[in-house]
Amino acid sequence: MNSEKFIEKMIALRQRHEALLTQPNEPVKEFGNGIYERYQHPILTAEHTPLEWRYDFSEQDNPYLMQRIMMNAVLNAGAIRLDGRYLLVCRVEGADRKSFFAVAESPNGIDNFRFWPEPVTMSDTLIPATNVYDMRLTQHEDGWIYGLFCVERHDDRQPGNLSAATATCGIARTHDLVHWERLPDLRSRSQQRNVVLHPEFVDGRYALYTRPQDGFIDTGSGGGIGWGLCDDITHAEIEEEIIISPRHYHTIMEVKNGEGPHPLKTPQGWLHLAHGVRGTASGLRYVLYMYMTALDDPTRVIAQPGGYFLAPQGEEYVGDVMNVTFSNGWIMDPDGRVLIYYASSDTRLHVATSTVDRLVDYCLHTPQDGLTTSASVETIKQLIRKNHGTLE
Repeated sequence: MNSEKFIEKMIALRQRHEALLTQPNEPVKEFGNGIYERYQHPILTAEHTPLEWRYDFSEQDNPYLMQRIMMNAVLNAGAIRLDGRYLLVCRVEGADRKSFFAVAESPNGIDNFRFWPEPVTMSDTLIPATNVYDMRLTQHEDGWIYGLFCVERHDDRQPGNLSAATATCGIARTHDLVHWERLPDLRSRSQQRNVVLHPEFVDGRYALYTRPQDGFIDTGSGGGIGWGLCDDITHAEIEEEIIISPRHYHTIMEVKNGEGPHPLKTPQGWLHLAHGVRGTASGLRYVLYMYMTALDDPTRVIAQPGGYFLAPQGEEYVGDVMNVTFSNGWIMDPDGRVLIYYASSDTRLHVATSTVDRLVDYCLHTPQDGLTTSASVETIKQLIRKNHGTLE
């Protein structure tokens, strides 16, 4: 390729990338379910990552203008509103299957997301991690912003099994999402891939939502979303976990369930967003669900709507891991708007919008799962009678 063609190709590449970054994102026009609005386009994909991360723009070293480092996906982002800016700490996965953290910023939380110039530098603990991913951000009342994430390592107890892995919860803290202080990994009796820090002290202690598992994949004796307390976040250890949102047979959370982002505080209670997993003939299906807990006791569930809150739709079904929606980040604006960031099929990142009032109403007034067909039918018939004005 001669210099003129190289420059033309580079200019076209940058123009196409800029058009993608500045593409407006409008709500889907269909009526929807009244609970939230979906949007027309994903907010972040592998193609949104900076060109400088993927291309060597030296004509001498890369005369064909090839991607030297390919990106595979952008997904599962922690979210925070900081100094009026909408910031996501995204899981970016390269073509080499290694995930890393990178911050993307938007002026409105809906579109025009741009990654900061460099990925996050996250130091290792004494035992280096093979992979890190799925950071939950919590602005804690102690003054720090904490990032809790999964740390994956090979299980050296099984040296001949290249798929054997262990999972622990990594912990880091920051004030600006630029400079991170890595703390020791959480210690607990179970493997932990899904841990969330509560934003307030509880009885003077740090409170953590967990997902106890016997193995890296298998939930085993883990009964659902756990809750544990620790005295010192700089040497975090949970000695006892209680289950506050249990798994149930033949439900959306039959196989496992876990907390998404940290709960939002409202006058009526804590709003929780979580994921539930069930097995199907085509593999595991991940959906999102909601529940509420009491302000005076975050372990006491006061409402849990039956069924899923948000599930894959349309092209969201298709990707690296099919039939998955997952969220570990949302933002509540001062005016009550809630931005829900969710990934589809481990490939791309989306946003849905609602309000605190709508989400509270959804939680408090949607029937619970009666856990049997007859209970579900009776719930539907009660609504029919109410709409016909014949409810006794």
